[in-house]
Formats: sequence, C-alpha cells, structure tokens
Amino acid sequence: MKIGNDPPLYLTYCLNVHPGETWEENFDAIRTVALEIRNRVAPKGPFGLGLRLGHTAANQLANPKALHQFKTFLETNDLYVFTINGFPYGEFHKAPVKKRVYSPDWRSPKRLNYTILLAEILSSLLPEGLSGSISTVPGSYKEWILKLSDRTEMIRNLMRCVAHLAHIRKETGKEIHLGLEPEPDCFLETTDETLDFFTRELRGKGKGYLAQLAGTSEQEAHEMIVRHLGVCFDTCHMSLQFEDLGESISRLAAHNIRLSKIQISAALKIPFLKNSLKKLEDFCDPVYLHQVKARMANGEIRSYEDLPLALSHKGILSQNFDQWRIHFHVPLYFQGDHELGSTGSDLSEDFFRAAVRTGCTHFEIETYTFNVFPERLKQKNLAESIADEYAWVLNRLSV
Repeated sequence: MKIGNDPPLYLTYCLNVHPGETWEENFDAIRTVALEIRNRVAPKGPFGLGLRLGHTAANQLANPKALHQFKTFLETNDLYVFTINGFPYGEFHKAPVKKRVYSPDWRSPKRLNYTILLAEILSSLLPEGLSGSISTVPGSYKEWILKLSDRTEMIRNLMRCVAHLAHIRKETGKEIHLGLEPEPDCFLETTDETLDFFTRELRGKGKGYLAQLAGTSEQEAHEMIVRHLGVCFDTCHMSLQFEDLGESISRLAAHNIRLSKIQISAALKIPFLKNSLKKLEDFCDPVYLHQVKARMANGEIRSYEDLPLALSHKGILSQNFDQWRIHFHVPLYFQGDHELGSTGSDLSEDFFRAAVRTGCTHFEIETYTFNVFPERLKQKNLAESIADEYAWVLNRLSV
C-alpha cells in the first residue's frame, strides 16, 4: 500500500510466507489470506502485493488466460502488484530447501530465463507510473564460485538481464529493476563485497559486455546498469553481519547503487548464556538453512553454515563468544526474553529515515518462517501475525 507521497513509498508483505508452488496455490493464498490481511491493515484504498513466483507458477501465470483472470481479480479487489520475489526458483516449503534455494544461480541460463519471464509478467501487471522490482539470489552460493569463469558467466547473464529490462522499458514504458539480495555465506553477503562487485566488476567488465550486447556506448551501458540493477537489502541478512544498517544503505547509495527494494526482517539473536543454547534447538528445522554468525568477545566473527552445526560446537564456543545471530526470520514484533532476542532493535527510526533518504520506494515485510516457528512461541494465526508486523513497521516508518 502507498504510505507516503513525498517521496512516494510502497509497503507490502512477501507472499513467500504462503506454501505453494503452482499458480493456483499462489492465487488461492491471495484470495483468502492476503485479502484477510488487507481487510485488517488497509480496508480502504489500493493494497499492494509482493508476489512470490517459482518457475512453475510463473510459467502457469504467463498463460494469457491466467494473466487476464488475475488482472481482472486485482482490479475488482483494488489490489496491485509492484514487486516479485524471484529468489527461490523451485520448491520453497515443506521439503528440504537448504542450499538448493540458491540454485540455479546466475551462472545458469535457467536463472536468466526465469527472471526474464518474471519481468515480462510484472510489466503486464505493473500500474502506470510505478516502477517494479524483482529480488534475486546474490549471484551464487559462495563455495560454488571457484574460478574466474564462474564470475564471468554470472556477470554476462546479469548484463543479458539488464539488456532485456531496458528493452521492456523502451517497448512499454515500464521501468523494472532487479535487486541482488546479499545473504550469509553467499557470493555477496556483506556491504563491502557488494560494493566491490558493483563498482569494480559490473561497472567494469560488465559495462563493456553490455555495451557490446546492446550496441550502445559504455556511458549508456553504465546508465542502464544504474537504472535496472541494484540491491535488495534484507535487514535480517545485514544485521547477521553485525553491520550498522543505516551506514550500509547510505554507503550503497553514495556509490549510486540502486536500492531496488528493502526487505524488512529480523534475525534471531542470543546473548551468550548457556541455557539459551538449549532453546535454540527448537529453531532447527530440516527445511531452511539457518546460518549462524558468532561474535567473540574480541570482535572476531565466526561463521557456521547451519544452526545444528553451530550447536555441535557449543562446548567450545561457550567459552569465548558473547553473541550469536541466527538466520531465522522472526516476526518483527517478537520480543523474546532475556535468553532469546531479535535484531529488530536495529530497525530504528534513524534507520528508516536513512532508508528513505536513499530514494528507495519499495519496502517489503519478509518473515517467511511462520510455518517452522516453534509452536510454543506462536500466539497468533498467520493473518494476525502479518497484520501486527504492518503495524510495527508503520509505527517506525513515518513519512
């Protein structure tokens, strides 16, 4: 929904919280839960949706009949679409996802073609005068990138995507931007890595390749990259790095890197107390990867690719570490207790003011782990939980 005019700001929640890999399953969640959330949050006026479309659902929705049916539904119910989560290509709920969520990565034509399909769908759904955003994997999973050719192929596929987004803009007038989403243990996970990739590689080697591909000057290619390729800034992921969120987004903006979308999310954290570790066992699940960043008293940060692995080292870690941060998205309003906490405290009014100053207009609540959240901590149903997250954000994102 639109929450500001000067600048215009749009807030939604990500529909990746709803299980379902077919378009019909996605559509059913919109017709039921999303409408209930709209009625709780903003019963009057247009309500924006943040779609999540895996490749199966995207191919089904791209059918002209399905697309026309959905557009009619949107118009009838005063809904609109301005952003798509294009990160998970395949199954995202119920079955184990873990590292598979990053595959296919940006080395693969499958990732390129899937993202182009999402852009075509979004260009058809996007209201006039509104830009559209698509979030995607941060290049790849870090351990998969072993040689220079891996990086080169990622850059080339991203430039092919930029060329197509520029073509959509030329043909339809619709501006769509792609946001690489830094994530723990991925090719891009920190602000420093992201800045380096954009400034040195995408705007170096990538710019030259795009100019040749599109038949333009390198200056025009540079402008295409700035317009159509940016960062999806997930606050949970960056808090896991123990970064200052306001400083991170300000650094990206200072280098003219577009903040395509800010995903508002919070990570689980614990002060290092021995009895906290037992409680963390409740957050181990077979579906998602829950990377851990453990900070020592001297400031050193150690990484563990999943929570069960970190817990297997708890005897050693308990002697030296003062805080763990776990890649488990908890509800924004989650208070925890003296043993369990949240990085939601990083999402201060100062952060939101800095976010608005960057020129970012797309904000998305992204707490997709509701279905694996420990039952003892669930006090609300899904619609109530997301509605409360909207209230939490609106109380801080004042414009």
